[in-house]
Amino acid sequence: MTQRLTRGQKLVVASHNEGKVLEINELIGPFGLEAISAGSLNLAEPVEDGDSFAANAIIKAVASAEATALPALSDDSGLEVAGLDGAPGIYSARWAGDTKDFAAAMKRVIDELEARGCVSPAARRANFTCALALVVPGHEPQVYEGKVFGQIVAPPRGTLGFGYDPIFIADGETLTFGEMAPSRKHELSHRARAFELFKAAALPLEG
Repeated sequence: MTQRLTRGQKLVVASHNEGKVLEINELIGPFGLEAISAGSLNLAEPVEDGDSFAANAIIKAVASAEATALPALSDDSGLEVAGLDGAPGIYSARWAGDTKDFAAAMKRVIDELEARGCVSPAARRANFTCALALVVPGHEPQVYEGKVFGQIVAPPRGTLGFGYDPIFIADGETLTFGEMAPSRKHELSHRARAFELFKAAALPLEG
């Protein structure tokens, strides 16, 4: 059974990605939790050698929970492109290299799709996946996974968001995640969908 968090409780966001930490903080803020990032605590980044988003999320949350003795929430997410057989997938961050150059990573996605002849919208189907892992000391890890489907567009559009957002348009939308207002992205993103499951199971009850 999931351990429900309580208002006023400290929660470590197990990430050094400030864009990701900002999004998670915006989502959990209304529930009265005091969120601190692993980066602000100078925690070492663990080796993410899992074979799935869920496995890597658990690795990060366990590392932060063990280092701080506090509940820890981690996010592992990435872009899965059908025409690239699911790549970059769990290697989405690694495609950006040590300098986190997502402009280069987006160019690689587009170049590899073109090299495979994937030029039509149907051939550029993709999805973002997010696995949120919650580790409360003394309890088993819990994972909540969300996905949002859409397609890859080129060239990149917009300067909002982070990562691969400028080349992804969600189904039913006309703007990329890089052009979309953060409030709208939070309504339909993969992270928002995973968060809804996390909210129902683990966040403090409202009211």
